[in-house]
Amino acid sequence: LALIKIRRSGGNLPFAKLGTSSHIDVGDWVMAIGNPFGLEHTVTAGIVSAKGRVIGAGPYDSFIQTDASINPGNSGGPLINADGEVIGVNSAIFSQSGGNVGIGFAIPIDLAKKVANQLRKNGRVVRGWLGVRAQDVTPTLASSLGLTRNPHDTALVTEVAEKSPAAEAGVKAGDIIVEFNGRPVPRSHEFPSLIADTPPGQK
Repeated sequence: LALIKIRRSGGNLPFAKLGTSSHIDVGDWVMAIGNPFGLEHTVTAGIVSAKGRVIGAGPYDSFIQTDASINPGNSGGPLINADGEVIGVNSAIFSQSGGNVGIGFAIPIDLAKKVANQLRKNGRVVRGWLGVRAQDVTPTLASSLGLTRNPHDTALVTEVAEKSPAAEAGVKAGDIIVEFNGRPVPRSHEFPSLIADTPPGQK
């Protein structure tokens, strides 16, 4: 994602209203707009197929999956809800042929807004860092460890980076994280995003 500034005299530019991606549900109707294969202003429709998809694009994966037709050239275009609000930025597809097979992905607009605000404020994205790798705690693992609380709200530390905040605090592989900043720990693939959203320097 990039943030650009446009200087224009003679009135305001029209713009698309940004909504929120936190309120979408699987099954909600959406539209994708873009320039697939150079065909300008193409509109396709579908539904939200899934939320929080991890596709291997990076440590903060949490894509909206949709079956609205997305093809090469749609990237950067908006994913719009039934109220005409932008809820995502079209960014990727899964395809063995290179064309649409009904599996497309969009960056949630809430994440895009955070990135834009950081770029506007700092000129770069600033994220918190803990320095651990973690995995979900299964009920079987929780039982073997004698964990009494809901294992779905915890995470098992599998690796600690050297000289990281976690290492300096004494966190070790095999430890169980039972909450983060007073909040239940989300699924392991969502945990990095929770840490990243925490301003550096916090305890």
